Amino acid sequence: MGRSFAGLPLLISVPRAAKLIGISRAAAYRFASAGQLPTKRLGHRIYVVTAKLREFIMTEGEAA
Repeated sequence: MGRSFAGLPLLISVPRAAKLIGISRAAAYRFASAGQLPTKRLGHRIYVVTAKLREFIMTEGEAA
């Protein structure tokens, strides 16, 4: 995976994570709801944990 996560904040929005990893916004929210996408909730908003995003990508790539 050649994409660099350097320079990203610790938490990013679900739509931004979806765009970064090349999936639809709806799919990203489904993964988040299923507990497969590494997320943190702050108030009513859900954010993706950037540091764990690479691990999610590698796990999903093996499942495909």
